Amino acid sequence: MATRNLSVSEQVVEKPWHAIYPAPKTTAAVITRESLLSWMLEGKVAGKDFVLVDLRRTDFEGGTIRGSINIPAQSLYSTIPSLYALFSAASIREVIWYCGSSRGRGNRAAGWFADYIKEQNNIGMESRTLEGGIKGWATGGEEYVRMMDEYDAAVWK
Repeated sequence: MATRNLSVSEQVVEKPWHAIYPAPKTTAAVITRESLLSWMLEGKVAGKDFVLVDLRRTDFEGGTIRGSINIPAQSLYSTIPSLYALFSAASIREVIWYCGSSRGRGNRAAGWFADYIKEQNNIGMESRTLEGGIKGWATGGEEYVRMMDEYDAAVWK
């Protein structure tokens, strides 16, 4: 079987994983790491008072914020109705999404979930993006690191 090299104009450009999904219509609210840390120090508990979703997949290393669930962004879109049903049944009012920097996957996921919340006419639940993502959290100082599980300092240097 003969093979041939593709010319520059024939080369296939791989689309990003999210290209098959609609762009979010909503820009989700942002929560700062300071505000989230304050909630945690006040005794609010992830999984009970709010949900933290870590969207990392292949870059899931160096630890995660205590109480986070890991749902890789690449498998999120089709699960939004189920997640919404679970969070609603648990009376969760705040869902916070983050990835490495929260500039790509975090914003996109928070926007999709905010869109779904609006479609359900739910004014009691909010979708937010963690400003700075896990990188901002892990490099924010000792008070942040203490609130991480499986923290590995070598990853954040």
